[in-house]
Order: sequence, then C-alpha cells, then structure tokens
Amino acid sequence: MSAPQTAPGEISGWPILKIKYRTDAEKIAALLPPGIDPSDSSNVHLNIYNVPVPDEPEQGVLIMVDAEYRGTKGLYSIGYGIDQESAIMISHDMNGQPKYPCALDYYRMGDRVTARCTHQGYTFIEFSGNVTGPAADLPEYEENEWWVKVSRAVGGAEKSYDFPPHVVKVRSTYATTYREDVEGSLSLLESPWDPIQALLPVREYLSAQLDTPAWLGREITLEGALDPEAFWPHVDTIGGSRWPGENGGPRRRE
Repeated sequence: MSAPQTAPGEISGWPILKIKYRTDAEKIAALLPPGIDPSDSSNVHLNIYNVPVPDEPEQGVLIMVDAEYRGTKGLYSIGYGIDQESAIMISHDMNGQPKYPCALDYYRMGDRVTARCTHQGYTFIEFSGNVTGPAADLPEYEENEWWVKVSRAVGGAEKSYDFPPHVVKVRSTYATTYREDVEGSLSLLESPWDPIQALLPVREYLSAQLDTPAWLGREITLEGALDPEAFWPHVDTIGGSRWPGENGGPRRRE
C-alpha cells in the first residue's frame, strides 16, 4: 500500500475524514421513522469530505446512524451539510438526499488534521487530531445507506402528501486506495439548527481515519413505502436535514 499521488491543486482524491462514536440506542431510535429500525449497534458516523460534484469541489459533512431496513443493515442519513448550493435542491427533490447549506473548514497541514462545521452561524462539530500512520486495507466492501423521499401536500393539509414517504436505498461498493489512522478529539457543540450534541451525544469516542476509497459503484433505488400516518411526526425537519422540526420538537428555526 502506498500513499496516492496527485498533481498540486488537484481537487479529486482528497481523503474522507471518517469519525465514529457510540451514542445511546434510544437516541437513534427516536430519530428513525417507523419502518426503519435500530441496529444491534448504536454508532454515529461523521464523514467530512471534499469531492468534485460534478466537476467543482463540494465540501460537506455527512451525519449517519446505524440502522436496518427490512433486515438489511446499513446507515440512516440525518443530513449532508454542504457548501455547494447548486447541489442541494436537485439532490433533495430527486432522491430524497437530505442536503442543506453548511460552511466547512477541513484541511491537513503535515500530520495535523482539522475540521470544523458551521451552519447559520453555529459551529456544531469540531475535530482536531494527528495522523499516526497507515491503517490496514479493507477488502472490497459495500455500504447500504437509507434516505427518505417525501413531499407534503400543497397547502399543508394535515397528514396529506403529494408523494407519500418512501425509502431510498443507496448501495455503494468500495475498495481501499489508502487509509491512515488519526488520533484526535471530537467536540459536538450546541446548535438549534444542527442539534447533534443534544440528540446524538457522544457516549464513547471510537475512531478517526483518513480514508481514500476506490469508488467501484453506486446504485440509488426507490424501495418500499413507509406508513404515511406514522411518518407524519418526522415530516417537518430543520433546513432540509432529517433533524426533527416543529412536529418533532421545539427546534425549528425556518
């Protein structure tokens, strides 16, 4: 395994900063809509990245939790905070991908790795650490990620939809190009827009890595319908994320 080499200034090939920690199982269960089930683990996954979408850099933070759908283990996406406005609405409207605006600082200087995520003036995630050395390659693997595509009825009638909630499955396959371990510290900060500190608190910090994957394939498919009445408390969200809004708690700020 050798470190990837890119031309100076190249925007592709940036490693993803992957942070994992354990939270309370009941906290995850409270965020999952009926039909998407808690897994046998209660981990939160933060992926902080810089990738070309489609041909200019998109910096983002992806917040996911362990979950299952119809017996298949995967990750339920709470939100993609990104700094590229043009990708937000098309991603949300077409596939249910929960993107919303976010400002990010993510960089490496020598072995020092720094990341900071800010939304509506509130910094809600901070990470600082040092690369400690290469990590072992992963064999080829797949990840299943769950989104929800839904559209409330025009006019806002109670428990009415123009498109009722459906699960969207994102099946991605990867190999490893290069991975490095990072020893660092994660801070979740109070924010009314991104209430990760309150709703997904850190109970055990697990790991951080810089991961440069090889992208082998991605399939986005519309799966089964969710119970529209049971889903209703989850329909009002904050800023395009899956954080609960007015119906799920007093955190709506739109």
